[in-house]
Amino acid sequence: MNLNESSLSFNEKVIFALRSLYRERGYSQYKMSKFEEYDLYARNKDFLISDSVITFTDTNGKLMALKPDVTLSIIKNLKDHPDCVQKVYYNENVYRISKGSHAFKEIMQAGLECFGDIDNYNICEVVSLAAKSLKTISENSVLDISHLKLIGDIIEGFDVDGQGKKEILKCIGEKNVHELKRVCASLGVADESADIIRLLITTSGKPSDVLPLLEASLGGKADISPINQLKDIIEGVDEDVRDMLRIDFSVVDDMKYYNGIVFKGYIEGVPTSVISGGQYDRLMNRMKRKSGAIGFAVYLDALERLGMTAKKYDIDTLLVYSEKDSPSAVSAAVKALSANGSSVLACKKIPEDIKYRAAVRLSNCEVNPDEKNA
Repeated sequence: MNLNESSLSFNEKVIFALRSLYRERGYSQYKMSKFEEYDLYARNKDFLISDSVITFTDTNGKLMALKPDVTLSIIKNLKDHPDCVQKVYYNENVYRISKGSHAFKEIMQAGLECFGDIDNYNICEVVSLAAKSLKTISENSVLDISHLKLIGDIIEGFDVDGQGKKEILKCIGEKNVHELKRVCASLGVADESADIIRLLITTSGKPSDVLPLLEASLGGKADISPINQLKDIIEGVDEDVRDMLRIDFSVVDDMKYYNGIVFKGYIEGVPTSVISGGQYDRLMNRMKRKSGAIGFAVYLDALERLGMTAKKYDIDTLLVYSEKDSPSAVSAAVKALSANGSSVLACKKIPEDIKYRAAVRLSNCEVNPDEKNA
């Protein structure tokens, strides 16, 4: 089958490239149904990008949902094999509020999940594939990586309640040092402890610069085993994308679900993250699974503005025929004009709202300069 790339949208080209990338690393495609019981998403709303879900009542009276997320559905339907590793990728339509339009939209989402006996190699592989996914989309991209255990252990040492921890995490995610100082003071957190968090969120950049500095600064003040793991992971990431990695501890996610390595990917020209992922063993535990897990999603709706280049023409050639022309003659002319991959629209009357590169009359099959539409 010959595939004309010019007929594909920007997002469709990205999806085909990502499929090839994931298959090369042994990931199998996972297909699922459009519907899940609404209760699955209601129990895990914090895990979703948006807690708004489209629901309907099935013929048996059950409240169903158009899936707003793929990961939850995969976990629910995949068999639990904690003693081995299962690798799947997907490209599925999800139904949620789009980042661009702020309205419900059917969105193609791509990504991958790795379940089971997760070790450092699996983490390296997933981080490498996340970076390669970004690079597939744009050379001007970065992958920010963090470690929730380091942040979580420090916050757990604070004598504050769950709401207080949420406020501190919010400040970390926003890199709001001023508000962090105020919140910590109001919660009775010692200045020395608050300074450790401040150091984490104000120290970001290349791993080779940041990790030694944090190791020296936090020695004796915090468990630095997460920093050592970050070193091992980054060293194991594929060399061709290692320069894309940045350490940034403002990358945080809900600690009810996530643990360990987390990351977000950014592309020049897009104001929000286009890739988000990490380890989510805690979500697996909440869903009664014994396996560990790591994965990421590519938010293709965030890429819309990258592919939105104004089209000068709707079609290449407009073929105008008359009542006297036979269908076989029209077909033969269309075939000849489209032989080089050009798009051809055959009609008896020139449409007013279509932009075309050139118009050709079947009677003489010559381009009429007066009928060019710029």
